[in-house]
Amino acid sequence: MTAGNFDDEKIISYWITESNEAVDVAAHLLEKEDYSYALFFGHLAVEKMLKALFVRCHNKHAPPIHNLVRLANLCEICIDEKRVEQLLVITSFNIEARYPDITREFRKKCTREFAAENMADILEVIKWLKEMI
Repeated sequence: MTAGNFDDEKIISYWITESNEAVDVAAHLLEKEDYSYALFFGHLAVEKMLKALFVRCHNKHAPPIHNLVRLANLCEICIDEKRVEQLLVITSFNIEARYPDITREFRKKCTREFAAENMADILEVIKWLKEMI
């Protein structure tokens, strides 16, 4: 896309909608007690919100990366140690839910309490990101 055709508001809206839909899917998966995939969709929701923020900050398309700390750094926002830790943990859900050898161990770790605690962090991070958009 050339600079003249770049509709940043439309692209930001797209990423926010995608993030909201990923949160909805995560909620459905939690209801079905599919905790590992709920957390995976939680990761997607945060990633997509970061991509909306990237577009807001740079007026160009977000890079196709999944590391949330790296995306946040590319947005050039100030993130404290707590947020970095949250983003690192949430990023791990992307990897742990995708690879079969890791997935089995991850699923054992994904109790109702573990998922609820981490979904609360995911929703907190999304709220924080939305405030910057």
